[in-house]
Amino acid sequence: MQGKAQHVITAMGLCNALGDSTDEVWRAACRGDRPVSAPPFELPFQTVSGAVRDLFTPLPAAYHAYDTRLTRIALRALEPMLPQLARLRARMGAERIGVVLGTSTGGLDATEPAYRQFRSSGTRAPGFSLRRAHAFDALTQLVVELCDLRGPRYAISTACTSSAKAIASAMRLIDAGYCDAVLVGGADSLCETTLRGFQTLGVLSETGSRPFSSARTGIHIGEGAAFLLIQGNGEAPVRVLSVGETSDAHSMSAPHPEGLGAARAIRAALSQAQLGADEVGYVNAHGTGTEQNDTTESMAINATLGSSVPVSSTKGATGHLLGAAGATEVALSSLTIMHGMLPINAGADPVDPALDIHVLTRSVEQRVQVALSNSFAFGGSNTAVLVGGVK
Repeated sequence: MQGKAQHVITAMGLCNALGDSTDEVWRAACRGDRPVSAPPFELPFQTVSGAVRDLFTPLPAAYHAYDTRLTRIALRALEPMLPQLARLRARMGAERIGVVLGTSTGGLDATEPAYRQFRSSGTRAPGFSLRRAHAFDALTQLVVELCDLRGPRYAISTACTSSAKAIASAMRLIDAGYCDAVLVGGADSLCETTLRGFQTLGVLSETGSRPFSSARTGIHIGEGAAFLLIQGNGEAPVRVLSVGETSDAHSMSAPHPEGLGAARAIRAALSQAQLGADEVGYVNAHGTGTEQNDTTESMAINATLGSSVPVSSTKGATGHLLGAAGATEVALSSLTIMHGMLPINAGADPVDPALDIHVLTRSVEQRVQVALSNSFAFGGSNTAVLVGGVK
């Protein structure tokens, strides 16, 4: 590769409760849609979820062992990108394209019923493959086989920062000369284990997430997939500028009470990109809708960027997508730059007056050159991804 890598985003694909395509998701996010519904399975408590519509088409027969709710969602997001990936493979060579994907549940949606059958009858569910259905890297392997890619490939599972950290990995693979392009992203699907776990923590909402609102009642879990094709160089309107990563290890499940790890990640991203705080025009916040997250993240944003930068969390619309959240929100931040529109923070009105940040309660037409996407996770894993327009 000649010259310094630009890490341009040359393609993206999205699928979640807001829609089955990037365009549908983007338009719904700007409208402030909040498509919540009952989870697609019975639970002994009340909550809502952000479920993907009409997941009835199975994978092709050759890939039956991989067929889970997660892979169906992921392939719906990836399908529009397949022709471009094929062209890129023909030009670069399959060995020069890597795949790094994040997830926090893997194929648990398939493992749960298989385990119930095993417990009740002592027999394995017909056709169930732990390696192909459950494993965290099963989606990565499926994508590699479908797209005939032979570069470095692996899975990342760091809870809600998984697919944001995949972007950092892609940059390193390109900078080290191992790849000319990397397909990154993440996918997670609804399953009982996840919802029961968050209910145990006491943070699930019965009506839906309202990040940064004084009327918030907790989070709701969504499902979805997001893919970004990052090339060292090429023609594209947006590029990844930097990824700040920290681990504050304050708690297994709670953020640092002053948001110190989050603030360090934002400062690291600014430093790597050699940008000043005043050059960031929009923040897509992690914004889960819990009091702890909203309070500590607002403190981190205020401490690093000030109180006037426009902020919105899109989790009020999509639900918390867990391992798919980081890549989804980096894609939405990139679309903000491409379309000159700042998406609404669905459900934020009335904004909590104790939070000293500028929360968007409506979509705003505004051109920005640089956007920040925050992702924070259990165990104190923090990422801050800066994307910018290609000048």
